[in-house]
Amino acid sequence: MSKTISQSPTATPFQAPRAARIVGLSVALYACYALAQLDFSWARFETGLGNGLRFIARMFPPDVSRLDVLWSGLRESLQIAVLATTLGVLCALPVGILAARNLMPAWCSWPARGLITICRSLHPVIVSILFVKAVGFGALAGILALMVASVGFIGKLFAEATEEISLKQLEAVRATGASFPNLLAYGVLPQVLARFVGFATYQLDSNLRNSTMVGIVGAGGIGGALFSAFQRYDYDFVFTILASIVAIIVAGELAANQLKKVFHV
Repeated sequence: MSKTISQSPTATPFQAPRAARIVGLSVALYACYALAQLDFSWARFETGLGNGLRFIARMFPPDVSRLDVLWSGLRESLQIAVLATTLGVLCALPVGILAARNLMPAWCSWPARGLITICRSLHPVIVSILFVKAVGFGALAGILALMVASVGFIGKLFAEATEEISLKQLEAVRATGASFPNLLAYGVLPQVLARFVGFATYQLDSNLRNSTMVGIVGAGGIGGALFSAFQRYDYDFVFTILASIVAIIVAGELAANQLKKVFHV
């Protein structure tokens, strides 16, 4: 016999907790204060729109007379992204395992988490400047900078994914007397493999984008050609470079989606 659940007429709609409302109001007030402190005006915004339209108009028609420079820069950016992702993932795996608190003691996991935090603290462009000063101009500085970014991102997510695994499977593997490497191979990796593939493909996509930025500071890739084109006011060639970068990112996204389907991510 079904029972009818009636709602009390005195029931009130959902209300955010008092602390949440205070935080939201504080953020809104600070946003208004920050807007008043910054040099922002509607007239300046309208002027910027006009300048932007003139800038876009100067991009057409695109310049395709320097395809050798374009392909050379794109090829180097692609190589930087792939190498940085591969090496970064290989370095992030042990760091992520060491940072997992359900596998490692605190004296081991906290230093690993500190390393991950340091890698995530600085933007790849800033790290690129540091490596350019250390190893000189060129692709090596870009690879090292994006490796640092990859360790920070993949290491953090891999550690969190490892901490969320089922402990029953680990206990079953331990009961067989398996060594620690076998515990990782048969107890941890099968549970996190699909997510790890998703993390790695996202990092490759991110490194493809970042590889175009690190070149602006001399760390190789198409960013150097883009910066030079801006300095020469060759906005038609700028559009060609930007369109090519978008095409590369879209192609990388499609390839990543296919790879995710293979691993059922």
